[in-house]
Amino acid sequence: MAIERARVRAVQKPWGAVDLRPWSDISRDGASVGELWYERRGKSAPNSSLLLKLLVTTQPLSIQVHPDDACARTMGLPRGKTEAWYILSAAPGARVAVGLKERIRSRQLREAIDDGSIASLVQWRRVVKDDVVFVPAGTIHSIGAGLVIAEIQQHSDTTFRMFDFGRQRELDVDSAAAVADAGPAQCQPAPSRLTDARSLLVVDPHFVLERINLSPGSVWTFCAERETWLFMVSGTARVGPLDTSVADVVFAEGERVRIDAGPLGLTCLAAYPGPTPAPDLLRSSDRLDTDPAIDGPARPLLQMQ
Repeated sequence: MAIERARVRAVQKPWGAVDLRPWSDISRDGASVGELWYERRGKSAPNSSLLLKLLVTTQPLSIQVHPDDACARTMGLPRGKTEAWYILSAAPGARVAVGLKERIRSRQLREAIDDGSIASLVQWRRVVKDDVVFVPAGTIHSIGAGLVIAEIQQHSDTTFRMFDFGRQRELDVDSAAAVADAGPAQCQPAPSRLTDARSLLVVDPHFVLERINLSPGSVWTFCAERETWLFMVSGTARVGPLDTSVADVVFAEGERVRIDAGPLGLTCLAAYPGPTPAPDLLRSSDRLDTDPAIDGPARPLLQMQ
């Protein structure tokens, strides 16, 4: 059982930013920070199955691909890497690449990586604030400049680069060609409403991603039976013993705590292992029944519609 504010680890990237405000005041002596990793506190904490990151881009990332679980195991790795992106901020015209414009043969893919023409084969599309992009393992992808993204993924750092926009970092030609799906991306999922407070963004065997909107001053009970990550997008709230605001991250597992939304309300992302949405993630404050398991009156479950 745990509820804790996540520890933040800054990761330098050549495509990152020196100034991450308003999302973070972390600095690395003028070095570009591209990723903030949110992790469990304490060296003895069990490894989580999911990893939550904040990405800030001033240049495009490499064109890359991640293995799925089966491919990862053949390479001696514990798991693959499926991920999803929630666009927190986007400069005008900002783009992401997901999949190829058309399906090509394995030999053509290898040739395109070797000669750099893979850069003209990926399918770029514009994104705006609050867009959601799902990137299953095996999907060829990239992220353009001018974006701030909350990323939820399997807990893996395995990335195979295909093209790096002249940065001269090593490419992973053989591995990338072996694990990539050399075709267009899957259709992106459309958000759906679970309750007035909960919107379902992504459902996958590896994780479920939701957006939660709590009205100003409302009171809720948060039930984290599974490993659950909360990323605060806007507003404020008290989550159990923790006061939270924008870009704070809370980890909870095996806990039932009270959430008091602040005077401006709260919008946050909730991510937890799949394959199905958690029906009892939140309880509303409509009725004043007593629940001894939490501090304060308990609330009936929000039923999925």
